[in-house]
Amino acid sequence: MTQDRTAGGTRHVPVGRPPRNRRELLVKTLWIGVWLVFLSSPVGDLAGGGHGAGATAAGWAGLTAFVAAYLALVFRAVGRPFSPRAVLTLGAVLGVLAPVLAYTLGSAWLGLFVYLSVACGATLPLRAACGAIPAVGALMLLVGLHVGIGEARDLFPLVLLIGFAMSGVGQLVRTTVELRRARATVAQLAANEERLRLARDLHDLLGHSLSLITLKSELAGRMLPDHPGKAAQQVADIERVSRQALVDVREAVTGYRRPRLATELAGVQVALTAAGVTALVPAEPELGAVPEEAESALAWALREAVTNVVRHSGADRCAVRLLHRQTLDGPVLELAVEDNGSGGPGNGPGNGLTGLAERLEQAGGTLEAGRARHGFRLVARVPASPAAPAADIGSGA
Repeated sequence: MTQDRTAGGTRHVPVGRPPRNRRELLVKTLWIGVWLVFLSSPVGDLAGGGHGAGATAAGWAGLTAFVAAYLALVFRAVGRPFSPRAVLTLGAVLGVLAPVLAYTLGSAWLGLFVYLSVACGATLPLRAACGAIPAVGALMLLVGLHVGIGEARDLFPLVLLIGFAMSGVGQLVRTTVELRRARATVAQLAANEERLRLARDLHDLLGHSLSLITLKSELAGRMLPDHPGKAAQQVADIERVSRQALVDVREAVTGYRRPRLATELAGVQVALTAAGVTALVPAEPELGAVPEEAESALAWALREAVTNVVRHSGADRCAVRLLHRQTLDGPVLELAVEDNGSGGPGNGPGNGLTGLAERLEQAGGTLEAGRARHGFRLVARVPASPAAPAADIGSGA
């Protein structure tokens, strides 16, 4: 279960993860429930009145127990951790009910072996499934010798094909879950590395300055009684060093807080995919001579736009484009974020867009945001080259 198609496009359904809302629960239920079509033969057999009252009641009870065990096993266990005891218990229930019901009630019940094969392929490890699925087919043929070998032969390829197909789906889901966990681990390691780098840089910045301040403070204390002039000089040096240390720390923190466009683009891809939004995001951007302040403003614009898409728009598609354009005011770097959602609640720009417009204006850029033909569109532009010094503009003398 990876996608479901709607009129508005393709919406991804999370793989290997419990449903997050009613819609995803419905999609997953339909995906699993559609395979219950093979129950039409047993249901028709019971409804046709070909058995006595006792056999019919036992048949309904057995069929109900079989479907409940099947749904509990497949709905809960596909690609997700499930205790081996629960898997074996529910699998044993299916493995007993399928041959017993088919043997006692007739060939119309041979379709239950299809569900048994699906359960083996979806929940068992790959090596175990490769042995269990042919065993299910062989068991069906043995039962078919008593109730109808022709029907058993017809179902045998289907039992094998569907079982091994579900085994592949289960393996794919398990791989997706492991990949998601690995991605979270990588993100955590990256955050830890960034903390270590910040600690190391702050140590390098402040270690020397604080040592010097300590030394000069001791000197000033010793000089103060007999040489107040020299002590005053030491105090002046302390003030100068402390001011420089403050400037260095501010520059370092500003550098850490300033977002980078390449980093934001990578984060956008992850955030949109995790939210079930089909994302069209460019690869590594070609920034050229874009000033750092302009790049930072554009990165903030991207972050704000994608946050609005995920939280408020209800969109299932989002396209991010990054283009170099030549305008009358010079070259600009243009960022466009367009989705097919509703644009979120409210009639006017929120605080986020207002602050974003002010940030872009400080960097010499502009912001356009509003409803597009099929959703909402945000366009941010910043100068693609450093501004010319004021003294050089119009100097014709």
